[in-house]
Parts: sequence; C-alpha cells; structure tokens
Amino acid sequence: MIIKTDNLTHPAVLALLDAHLEHMHTTSPPESVHALDVDALRAPGITFWSAWEGDDILGCGALKELDATHGEIKSMRTASAHLGTGVASRLLQHMIGIARVRGYRRLSLETGTGEAFEPAHQLYLKFGFVECGPFADYTHDPFSRFMTLSISD
Repeated sequence: MIIKTDNLTHPAVLALLDAHLEHMHTTSPPESVHALDVDALRAPGITFWSAWEGDDILGCGALKELDATHGEIKSMRTASAHLGTGVASRLLQHMIGIARVRGYRRLSLETGTGEAFEPAHQLYLKFGFVECGPFADYTHDPFSRFMTLSISD
C-alpha cells in the first residue's frame, strides 16, 4: 500500500469521495452531515491523502489543522472492495504520525452515530480515541459522536 498526498483530481479519488458523501447523506439528516466536499478539502490548512495498490484506490483521509496544537481527522473512507483489510488502520496511523511531526497535542474527530458507524467507532477506540464533547465549531447533535486522542511526544 502506498499512501500519498493527493491533489483531489484523480477520477477514482473523486468517485470515492462522492460515495463517502452519499453514504453520509443516507445515514444522517442533512443538517448533521459534516463531511467535506472536494472544494472544501482543497482549502488551506487541510492535507488530503489517498491510499493505493497499483492503480486501485484503497481509501482516503484528511487532516485539518484547527490550531497549532490541534488537528481534526476528516473524510476517512475505505473503498468498498477493501473493507476489513486494514486500509483505515494504515491511513489513521499515517495521520497520527503526521500530527506528531506537526507538533499537535490532540487529534479530534466527528463521526456519525448508529450501526452504520460502528466499524469507525471501533477503529478509533482501538487507536486510543476517547469520547469528548463538541470541539471547534461543532455543537451537540444526537447524530454526531465526538472523539479525541491526546498525542504525546
């Protein structure tokens, strides 16, 4: 698996992000969907990665800088054909490593609630993320679950 910084132009990446947004909109009310579209993922302060095996896209993820010591995980998605193969774990390890290099003290994320999001919850718990309250511009929402990870040197 090769994980590379991505400029969000490859058709396979765009298709994966479209599938991600579609899934978010089928599992949460519109006002509770906080997934970013392609234009938002190109904003300054956001780094986007894609994972590949040859010409086959495996997954993606992004890291948004909230401030000099706090980052947010965004747009974590594994391609359907590669679910359960460790892609998300590898991407998350990569992003945690980048967060350490950047000097972040904390990584946070917002994900959905309900059965569709249980695999994501288990992944984040496995990596040491714990429940937290809303952060940044988020507010309490019954369709959102907030998690954070303290990063030590």
